[in-house]
Order: sequence, then structure tokens, then C-alpha cells
Amino acid sequence: MQKKVVIFGGAGQLGLELEREFASRNYSVRSFDRAQVDITSPAAVEQTIAAADPAIVINSAAYNQVDVAETEPLAALQVNALAVRNIALACRQTDALLVHFSTDYVFDGTKGSPYVESDPTRPLGAYAVSKLAGELFAQAYLEQPLIIRTSGVFGPGGLRTPRGNFIELMLRLGQGGSPIRVVEDHVASPTYAPALAQRTADLVEAGIRGVIHVGGGTPISWYDYARLIFKEAGMQPQLRPTSEREYRTAARRPKYSALSNQLMESKGLAPMPPLEHAVRSYLSLRARMQAAG
Repeated sequence: MQKKVVIFGGAGQLGLELEREFASRNYSVRSFDRAQVDITSPAAVEQTIAAADPAIVINSAAYNQVDVAETEPLAALQVNALAVRNIALACRQTDALLVHFSTDYVFDGTKGSPYVESDPTRPLGAYAVSKLAGELFAQAYLEQPLIIRTSGVFGPGGLRTPRGNFIELMLRLGQGGSPIRVVEDHVASPTYAPALAQRTADLVEAGIRGVIHVGGGTPISWYDYARLIFKEAGMQPQLRPTSEREYRTAARRPKYSALSNQLMESKGLAPMPPLEHAVRSYLSLRARMQAAG
């Protein structure tokens, strides 16, 4: 008998890959986007999960407008924290496993090396606070949720989702002809959505629970990431480094938020692909999607 999986945030670039990955492993998958189920409504979440009766509930939905969250923190809290409470409560009622995605932004970025799961959290803004609160709600209501922290997710779905991703932004700016300035003093570990979906399914099937990091595996500054994107895309725009001091944003961001995958790999999971391979794969899939219309 097929195991049932429910995915919230199914229209996002991670949600699309999760649906594809679990379906390929012979799970029965039902995927919901924001228009289909309002996860900030306890009743809607409870009814959806009760009707589907899944063994696994995956929450890849998120409010991720980091700067906007500074002026509308309640919106971030409703989606990233209180909605997780709704999902956790519904999972508790049906004995479903909750797989919830969190972020590198729960850290303050002062460590200077990749973060491990046991490092103390210290969120720097409204978005980060809301994501950490989501983790705590999952842990408060469930004995063994799987909480996956990740960083800078990009996947082919970003070509068609409203907010895109960093690669789409760079490609668009690169075609504009104007100089492009990208911060070189902030480091993350950009994560390829198809590989993240594969590791997620691996973690579920291996029975691994708790908080675990699945980042891209390559600590890199956003400036160097942009250089890599343009190199792989065969483009040579005017790219210039800038700094946090010169490029002020409404929200504070961790300066070094790369994640260590050491724990994940110690559990027997394959390392994440090198970033240049992931970007190359992304661009190849992107070209095929554009050719297919």
C-alpha cells in the first residue's frame, strides 16, 4: 500500500521538487498551494490533513520577504510560526510525521564558519524570529518532527514562480546592460532544490528525526556566487562587489550563515553536489523548460 504524503507550499520551487521526488518513490502525493489551503487557518489545515490521512506532512510553505517582514512582522509570524503550530496540531491528531523547513537565518552569522545543529540560535530580524518560532512550535507539539534547515534555495521552478530566485535575478540583471553590484561580505550555502528534495526523502526513509542541516555544501559569498552564475551562463556583465555598509537593507542579515552538512553525511546520506554542478544542472533544465514553452 502506498504511503500518503501531503505537501503544503506545493507551488514553490522546493514544493515542486518534493512532489516530483516523493511521487518517483511510489508515494501517493497530494500537493497544496496557498490558493487551495490557507495554512494560517487552523480549521482549513485540520480538515485537509484529516481528509487526506497522510503518513507524512511536509511544510515547504514560507513567508520569505525578509525586508518586508520588518514592516509587517505579523504576516511573517502567521505563515512561518502560527501556521506551523496549526500543522503540528493536525499531525498530532493523525499521528503523521511532520517535515518542516527552516533557515540559516536563525543564526546571527558571527561564528565565521559553517553552522552545526547544536550551535546557539540568535535571529536578527522579524523573518528570522518567525522561522525560529516555527521550529519551536513543531517541537512543542510533536515528539519527533523532522526540521530541515537550509539556505538560499534555488530550483527550476523559480523560472515560473512569482519571486524567482537569485539565479533568475542575476540573469535578468545581466541582460539589462547596467553595472551589477552584489555584496561580497555575506556568505551562505546556496542549495539546489532537486538535491534538497532527494535528501529530504532519504532522511524520511532512514527514520532520521530532529533538527538537521541540508545546505548546499559550498560556503560562498553572494558576489562569488553571482560570478559563478555568469560564468556558467556564458555571460560577461559588469559585475562589481559591494558591502553591507554600502548596500543597506531594512532587515539585518547574518554575515556568515553557511550550514555544515556533517551530521547529515554522518547518517549515511550522500553529500550535496558541488555548487558549480548544481548551477550547471539548473541552467540546463531551465533551457529545456524554455524550449518546451
